[in-house]
Amino acid sequence: MLIYGALVPHPPIILAEIGGEETKKAAKTVQAMENLARRLTETKPETIVIFSPHGPVFQDGLAIRGGKRLKGDLARFGATRTWQWEVDQELIQAIIAEGKKENLPCLELTTDDLFRYGIGPELDHGVLVPLSFLAGDGVRLVATGMSLLPWVEQYALGVAIGRAVCASPRRIAVIASGDLSHCLQPGASAPYDPRGKEFDETLMALLRAQKREALFDLDPILVEKAAECGFRTLLMLLGVFDGLKAEIEVLSYEGPFGVGYGVVAFQPQGRDKTEESFLAVLRRRRAETIRQRRAEESPFVRLARLTVENYLQGKDLPDALAFLAESGEDIYAEGSKKAGAFVSIKKNGQLRGCIGTIYPTQPSFAEEIKHNAIAAAFQDPRFDPVQAEELPDLVYSVDRLAPPEPVTGPEALDPKKYGVIVRHGQKTGLLLPNLDGVETVEEQIAIAKRKAGIGRNEEVQLERFEVIRYY
Repeated sequence: MLIYGALVPHPPIILAEIGGEETKKAAKTVQAMENLARRLTETKPETIVIFSPHGPVFQDGLAIRGGKRLKGDLARFGATRTWQWEVDQELIQAIIAEGKKENLPCLELTTDDLFRYGIGPELDHGVLVPLSFLAGDGVRLVATGMSLLPWVEQYALGVAIGRAVCASPRRIAVIASGDLSHCLQPGASAPYDPRGKEFDETLMALLRAQKREALFDLDPILVEKAAECGFRTLLMLLGVFDGLKAEIEVLSYEGPFGVGYGVVAFQPQGRDKTEESFLAVLRRRRAETIRQRRAEESPFVRLARLTVENYLQGKDLPDALAFLAESGEDIYAEGSKKAGAFVSIKKNGQLRGCIGTIYPTQPSFAEEIKHNAIAAAFQDPRFDPVQAEELPDLVYSVDRLAPPEPVTGPEALDPKKYGVIVRHGQKTGLLLPNLDGVETVEEQIAIAKRKAGIGRNEEVQLERFEVIRYY
């Protein structure tokens, strides 16, 4: 049964043995962690489940540390103490079974898995720092990393874990370990960005107001620019409480070293029988967004989508120009001309494939779209080929490229208006304009260099181009 939950930070400096006098600068956090420890002790947990962003991180599923016992130390931070806990194997197996029901892989890491993935057997500080306050003697442990799945699926992982927890005969507390913004002030662990403070204040305000569902309405760019490491573990914790009433209490928040530390308690208040699962609401909302988008999509985007769908389903591909002729003379005229084209495919807000041509290689823009749609879906080397069951969740966009022109330096670029091409010897990299999260010329050039395998400090020739983007 679920008896308690919490969001906690994990800076080693809040342990006096490590921080010394510096620990006093985080006195609010230390006091809140001690307060939380007293509350947790009163609930008499038999097992603690903890999600750590510094544990094993997989793109498409959740890794759970397996075995009979888990141990670790903070020697690299200067501490001498070691910790070890017995593993709650029954709960691990229940979590894996519930994950399968959501089609979300949960892997128990064996010794062979640790070797295969290059993961150390020792618990990380994202586990050890919080549990040095919270885990008493005799408590069993389930320690996981996190996934890089979209927010809804991250929440769904928590829902699956919550079902396993609530079905267990043991008294279980669930802890989301994670620091908030890392860019609150100059000299912090990430470059200063005022959006770090905005993210932390917004997050704390929503939790204080008991508006946990509103976290899914946060701007993903705001979350990204905050350079946090606790949002995904928090989404999992919220999933654990799906369908349950909970009293959320912010015990403390501060950022004395430029990193936000929030201590938040979640006290379960029983099942909310009047509300449907919020996971169902999130999935329905996402499906409706895609349906609405497809109802309004450009003919060029519809051509790309139908090309991918027909190709995968073994149907005849659309006759590109005949298809566009049905949309009117202007669309037909534009599609019949030659132009470079990029086709981008996203799934649940994350890139699923993107392939394009700077210069036209096909008789028309319409044929260019068909060619690159198939390449984006099935030949992008960064991703596995698209599968039939994914088709309903895919969102497409098409970019028509104007001919590129050389520029003398970065001052002629604008990441919102122009795409960029970088060249160094035989290496060429391209980045489209107006991409989420790319706000500066420096970011744009750096990403294009990485895509081409060009060193960060290597000189490059620059070109820019404009696009017409179709949704």
